[in-house]
Amino acid sequence: MTYAEPNTTSRIGGLPVTSLVNGTTTDLPCRPATRRNSTNGTSRTDGPTLQSFRRIARLSHGSSHTGNALIQGENLDVLRRLNDQCVGRVRCVYIDPPYNNQERYRHYRDSGSHTAWLDMMAERLNALKPLLSTDGSIWISIDDREVHYLKVAADDIFGRKNFVTTIVWQQRTTRENRKVFSNNHEYVLVYAADPRGFRAARNLLPAGPELLSRYKNPDSDPRGPWQSISANVQDGHATESQFYDLVAPSGRVHRPPEGRCWIYTHAKMKREIATGNVWFGKSGQGVPRIKRFLNSSQVGLTPETLWPATEVGTNDEAKKQLLKLFPDNSVFDTPKPEGLIGRILSIATEPGDLVLDAFLGSGTTAAVAHKMQRRYIGIERGEHAVTHCATRLRLVVDGDPTGISEEVRWRGGGGFSFYKPRT
Repeated sequence: MTYAEPNTTSRIGGLPVTSLVNGTTTDLPCRPATRRNSTNGTSRTDGPTLQSFRRIARLSHGSSHTGNALIQGENLDVLRRLNDQCVGRVRCVYIDPPYNNQERYRHYRDSGSHTAWLDMMAERLNALKPLLSTDGSIWISIDDREVHYLKVAADDIFGRKNFVTTIVWQQRTTRENRKVFSNNHEYVLVYAADPRGFRAARNLLPAGPELLSRYKNPDSDPRGPWQSISANVQDGHATESQFYDLVAPSGRVHRPPEGRCWIYTHAKMKREIATGNVWFGKSGQGVPRIKRFLNSSQVGLTPETLWPATEVGTNDEAKKQLLKLFPDNSVFDTPKPEGLIGRILSIATEPGDLVLDAFLGSGTTAAVAHKMQRRYIGIERGEHAVTHCATRLRLVVDGDPTGISEEVRWRGGGGFSFYKPRT
């Protein structure tokens, strides 16, 4: 292929599998060991047996029953093999493909014809699509040279209605003075297998001290801290029962502002006032507001589309981490920081869910998934599968303290199996 032809190897990436070990079948589920069935609430623990791969014991490490897999092979071939039995079982796909930005890096040449690159991407996206679960999503890193063409191609493959958003990531904080503009950001395109399923299942970001500080208890309510929200809303879809004079316990009469109505019907508002769920201020004369209690709220932050370096890290920080992990080995020029992948997985997955990276590179996605208790399959074509990915995952199993380890309190454990496709 002419796209991103490697100098010695290329970037490819991740998920768990089943294999043949010394001619016998070893079952590794292509989904989490226990996964809730969204249709009937039951749990599933069964998994298919993949017979297209052979396990390499000397390159595997730790427990052999985790379902985590690193596969050394050409990613399109591996994905087609996975498609045999892994359809609908991957909760999150993240890929960091070659960008076709006409640059030459230490480990690969990222230059080729636009047509060849786009054809390469389309083939792999088509192979990835069937693997997604109904609440699954795919996240694709890219820069501005090909982002718009990739968006059109991905719209065609996944459907425009399944496009979720474009994340803008600040991948560098230093100024590049050698160019016309200092390009300090990249993109992550996000698609869902089903937008409604993804919306219902996606996680909020953890609430920080600033958000939690909004919950107070000025009236010493035995139910604990609360914050208030407006008791009136826009009247565009209101019913007649939402327009009335609200008489507070103090006797003061309140009316909604022009163009607005009460959030509840008159009957429900009376019930909410009686149960102490409406706040009229310390004096009892204030504009009514609805109380929302911390102990009964899903407290978190809706993810935004602008991800600053201060929150998820930069390429430079990621490279410094790799230099610590591989002091005697050459590292990738533009690795992704663990914080970036960690945020993606925290939004798109739960512990035990299956993550796949088909352009694994230096192994970041698998390393982060492992630390965050997700299962994973990572695919890498060249020797980096051994020198970088397998070596890095060994360090993770043994308690790697770098990257997000402190944040997620990672101390080591688990394991992974190394596979090659059977010929």
